[in-house]
Amino acid sequence: MAASMTGLRCLAGQKLKASMMKSCVALPGAFNGLCGRLVAKHGFEGAYISGAAVTASTGVPDNGILTLDVFSRVIREVSLASGLPLLADADTGFGEAEMVTRTVYEYVSAGAAGFHIEDQVFPKRCGHLDGKELVSIQQMCEKVERARTASDSLGGDFIVCARTDAKGVEGFDAAVKRAEQYVQAGADMIFPEGLFTEQEFIDFAEAMRKCPGPAPGSGPFMLANMTEFGKTPYIPVSKFGTWGYHTVIFPVTTLRSAMGAADEVLATIKSDGTAEPMLSKMQSRKNLYRTLGYTPGVEYSFPNSRTSPSFVEEPTGEKAKPVSETHT
Repeated sequence: MAASMTGLRCLAGQKLKASMMKSCVALPGAFNGLCGRLVAKHGFEGAYISGAAVTASTGVPDNGILTLDVFSRVIREVSLASGLPLLADADTGFGEAEMVTRTVYEYVSAGAAGFHIEDQVFPKRCGHLDGKELVSIQQMCEKVERARTASDSLGGDFIVCARTDAKGVEGFDAAVKRAEQYVQAGADMIFPEGLFTEQEFIDFAEAMRKCPGPAPGSGPFMLANMTEFGKTPYIPVSKFGTWGYHTVIFPVTTLRSAMGAADEVLATIKSDGTAEPMLSKMQSRKNLYRTLGYTPGVEYSFPNSRTSPSFVEEPTGEKAKPVSETHT
């Protein structure tokens, strides 16, 4: 179906690609709209929709149990709230090859710049867990081909990223071979999951530069996963950039931080009967309203992805007035 027939174009994909052509882009995870606003507030050029974070935020594990509709809702929410281009997890494509086509259309409609699909069997596992199983190269290539065709029908700007989990199952060389096949099938970004060492990241990027692709210096765009508590050492974005990576995702960082704080404050309430000892660690009312771009008493327009440098608070019984920078 041609783009002119659907009216859909992936402008977010154009924006993210332009950023990656200039430098290695950090994409923090945003598991809801408010978190997306914080990512934008801190000046990031995009955000990442993590399957692990989205599923955990609903109280279920990252095993493929949530549906395409749930992921699309979160993408739309974060896109409208943040105004940022979003790279989104699509697990194994929510089904066989036919569903991959629908996923591209749904994700573009929701505001995504691109997605990644992986070569695990369903039900899948977190990429940093053992015991993963892989689909055949042919099966994965068919999904990548469907995604490429769907993206091209919408102008070609939607990023098709192929993730391979083969390193932890079949070994490094097999993972490189799979990635090469996925590029041939139409992937314009490669995500090598579960690499153990800095040298593996260097060698993988070097191998991919021998493939055709849109990235600076040839090859596909390269994605690195900087998750916590996994198999990968902690590596700064700048170092990934020197190795030939174009984006680094921090998929569950914000969720883990938020839930760690929530766990702590709940324990305090339970033990002390008050949250007062935790006030210094909370987001103040002022900063919350700033993040929301909201001034009480002033009409709020939706959608609105802007954050406000100041806001107006309306104390009880008084006319709304500006709040000083020191007010919390």
